[in-house]
Amino acid sequence: MGGAVLMLTITDRSRGGEFAAWYHSQGIPLVLTAFGRGTATTEILDCLGLEATEKAVLLCVAPCSPRLVRRAARELWLDVPGRGVLMTVPVSSIGGAAARDYLLQQEAEETMEKELTHELIVVITNQGYTDRVMDAAREAGATGGTAVHAKGTGTELAKKFFGVSIAAEKELIFILTRAEDRRPIMKAVMTRAGMGTEAQSLVFSLPVSGIAGLRQFDAEN
Repeated sequence: MGGAVLMLTITDRSRGGEFAAWYHSQGIPLVLTAFGRGTATTEILDCLGLEATEKAVLLCVAPCSPRLVRRAARELWLDVPGRGVLMTVPVSSIGGAAARDYLLQQEAEETMEKELTHELIVVITNQGYTDRVMDAAREAGATGGTAVHAKGTGTELAKKFFGVSIAAEKELIFILTRAEDRRPIMKAVMTRAGMGTEAQSLVFSLPVSGIAGLRQFDAEN
């Protein structure tokens, strides 16, 4: 399995510039940074050594490289509680040879197929309903998430599919979870905060092919 991955890194906002500079130093040309906030409970924050601070969410497309993930874990100190978490999601295609050459200036590594142990649940919900989404997710086994404010477009088409109007102001919530917990978490969110509720949440999941920064999490759960 080669090709490209979307690398998503979540850390404290104060470290966003440091992390972005590191990615650039590795030959990754385009790093996007969004600002979000953590949603973990006080107990989970204490467990992971995190403070309830504002978050930086960094996204970049990079060659599939387990060595790059291991290097990030080592050089960004992701195994130290509170530093952050990194995950990679497979990219199926990139539009155009020029774009591919720009984004993937290094060759992807050939890696053996392996069982995917984690998934990234993405929830798109109306602004103001993050707590409802996270309460449902936690009851089903989630430990926390990161919320980013966003603005939806094309929401007028929602009536065609759902028979309702959808608000433009949104919250985009990332929940990293073990693969076996994905289904109950998604079901709980859809039940408590789905399209039939005021939250009008859309929920989907992505496979996580690489991960760094969860050693403390796995040891405590």
